[in-house]
Amino acid sequence: MTEPDVRQIISLAPTDLSLSEKLDSLPTRPGVYQFRSADGKTLYIGKAANLRSRVRQYFHKSLAAGPRIQAMVAKIADVELIMTDTEVEALILESNLIKQLRPRYNVVLKDDKGYPYIIVTKEPFPRVFVTRRRIPGAGRYFGPYTDVTTMRFALKTIRGIFLVRSCNFEMYAETIAARKFKVCLDYHIKKCDGPCEGHISQEQYGAMIRQVEAVLEGRTRQVVAGLRSDMTRAAAELRFEDAARLRDRIKALDVYIEKQSVIDESDESRDMIAVASRDDDACGVLFRVREGKVIGSRHYYIAQAEGSTGPELLKALLQRIYAEEEDLPALIITGENPDDVAALTDWLTTRRRTPIRIERAPEGRWETQMSLARANAQFWLDELAVQRLKRAESTPFMIEAVKRDLRLAAVPRRIECIDISNTQGTDSVASLVVFVDGKPRRSEYRSYGIKTVEGANDFASMAEVVRRRFERALREQTSMPDLLMVDGGRGQLSSAMQVLTDLGLTMQPIVGLAKRLEEIYLPGQAEPLLLPKTSPSLRLLQQVRDEAHRFAVAFHRKKRSKRLLQTELDLIAGVGKKRAAELLEVFGSVQGVKFASSEQLAEVVGEKTAERIAEYFTSDDQATESHD
Repeated sequence: MTEPDVRQIISLAPTDLSLSEKLDSLPTRPGVYQFRSADGKTLYIGKAANLRSRVRQYFHKSLAAGPRIQAMVAKIADVELIMTDTEVEALILESNLIKQLRPRYNVVLKDDKGYPYIIVTKEPFPRVFVTRRRIPGAGRYFGPYTDVTTMRFALKTIRGIFLVRSCNFEMYAETIAARKFKVCLDYHIKKCDGPCEGHISQEQYGAMIRQVEAVLEGRTRQVVAGLRSDMTRAAAELRFEDAARLRDRIKALDVYIEKQSVIDESDESRDMIAVASRDDDACGVLFRVREGKVIGSRHYYIAQAEGSTGPELLKALLQRIYAEEEDLPALIITGENPDDVAALTDWLTTRRRTPIRIERAPEGRWETQMSLARANAQFWLDELAVQRLKRAESTPFMIEAVKRDLRLAAVPRRIECIDISNTQGTDSVASLVVFVDGKPRRSEYRSYGIKTVEGANDFASMAEVVRRRFERALREQTSMPDLLMVDGGRGQLSSAMQVLTDLGLTMQPIVGLAKRLEEIYLPGQAEPLLLPKTSPSLRLLQQVRDEAHRFAVAFHRKKRSKRLLQTELDLIAGVGKKRAAELLEVFGSVQGVKFASSEQLAEVVGEKTAERIAEYFTSDDQATESHD
């Protein structure tokens, strides 16, 4: 079964229908629905076996819903549908869309991109090494490993038992035949079989790699049984050195097996999953059990979990874990049944190509193991709360330095900076950037077009922006910065301070940072403060100021380019803003429009308008030539 391509999705809901009309015309097919707010933001993505009955449930007042769903329904202004052939396709598409769009009211698993994997590369003679990047098609990945010690022990065991190459040579049959490589020290100390010079065939090397993969999957007993059979055969054929080498591998694997935690004597492979939640956070834990031993565990943090039930969290967890996982067991044990368990089972069975069962842990059986999984989930959830408290209490060194050097009453955890940009008084704009704990928070950056100031007047422009920013903060009761910076010297600082005084914000901390000598101007001080160039506080202030300047210049250039591009086309009779935008989109620039043929122009704006455009540029060229 192929996965639906998110890039090819077209809304099946006509945009000219109201929400109530769309609800009345919902199809009964399986598919995915997206709830959107009035401003077009995706609020929630869900899948259904019957779109009509599932979507309409949200709008039935008689059906009880939690506060989270009630808050979401109050914001719904539109619904978009994507129909699929089966419920399993809808499940896959739902998972892809949630990961891509991260809607506010969906349960979202946080990405743990820092955990390492062990990769077996996809090469004629594969390598085995640690990586933190997953590249599609590069090979088979095992992990991720949250316990690096366990991962390194597994890798050390594999390299000590199996003679896997460690070089980076690109080995192919033709390069080996041409003798382009020479064996290295690993071959001489019996750490590699020397595939670079053809001392081991690709088939023999591949058989060894399959044993490596079996060990990483936890099928160690199977590998040991195969090695014992090979050892017996080698001894019978009087190949005693080969038999001794196989004996040593078996002993090493026995040591590896003994160090794994035994939880039962069953040979059945399974994954055990438990979830714990508190407020808006949740944590899921996966125990990977192979041949009765825990070969690995991993925890997953879940955001936006408030109001979600255990079955909902389990469904999201299973979708995330097994969307990329390659080692799928025949049995998945959970603390309770997840939502859409039938569709999940069909999807996983399709991925594994053999039947998979998702079962709730029965009373008595596996009770100890499931209790352990729940305890681990609760531990990691508590650990998340502790880490948040530590982050809240800790203060970056640079922020403390700013407080000390500027003699501020409080630590400036939130710093905002305003910069003005214009070209000889035209297209004046301003930027406001926000740094929290010394790091940029780009989601809160703002840009302003100067409305009340004519010409190049940085002082008046600064006053306008400060007034707009703080009047809105007072009106909407939003947070104030711990420190306000203005890009400039005493003039810009005085203009900003006057506005703050008019608004009654005399206690707002504010400084100005001039570019020429990196002077820091403080309220009430005649002389600027000069800090050493190596000062951490000066470096942070410079970083904030430079970011504000970069953001302002980028916005200014965009505004100026837009004005310059549109002005020339706007002078042509019959070409309005909409047609000008179409022409620029098709031809790329005014020059592209100018040198386009009449036939090309007619395809975009029609013959009459195309003739006007051609006449305009022809007369413009003639006027230029006569002037020359």
